[in-house]
Amino acid sequence: MGPAQGAGPLLSPTDSNVELSLLLRRVAAQDQSAFADLYDQVSPRIYGLALRVLRNPSMAEEVTQEVLLQVWREARTFDPARGSALAWLMTIAHRRAVDRVRSEEAQSARLHRYEARQEAVPYDSTAEEGEMRIEASRVRRAIDAVGEPHRTTLLLAYFEGLTHREVAERTQVPLGTAKTRIRDGLLKMRTAMAPGGEQ
Repeated sequence: MGPAQGAGPLLSPTDSNVELSLLLRRVAAQDQSAFADLYDQVSPRIYGLALRVLRNPSMAEEVTQEVLLQVWREARTFDPARGSALAWLMTIAHRRAVDRVRSEEAQSARLHRYEARQEAVPYDSTAEEGEMRIEASRVRRAIDAVGEPHRTTLLLAYFEGLTHREVAERTQVPLGTAKTRIRDGLLKMRTAMAPGGEQ
């Protein structure tokens, strides 16, 4: 099930864009309450668009979270003179979804090429594995830094691949609480992984 299922009815297009513009302005000022409101209002639409492009519910949920994290970081770049708030948000969502499709296709192509040359050309992956270990270590430290209950929630959602509803069932909390913990955990991870954020 996609993000923010069960959110209240969406506003009319005009009212919605005015509201979203105001929320984006507050998000640009790092207002977490505004971000929570924005999340609840737009995540169903972002998820729906991502699902149409990706045709994979798990990937669509991941892209939805990536889009909203990008919005949190880049809300200050929204310019209402260049278009509506919703159009700006959906453009980001569409680009992210298309990028994911391309990434998956490229990964599949790389895998086929790798398998084709595996026997003929031995591959020394020492350097790549070292870089992956370093990045994995950074992510683990960032997740540890968010603390409980956000740490467990993020591990379930992004490392075990559970949906929001499955996370809620596993941790025995309401669905809305699970979504909030994932959202807030992402914000804490962003802070932990920012330059100077890791100890």
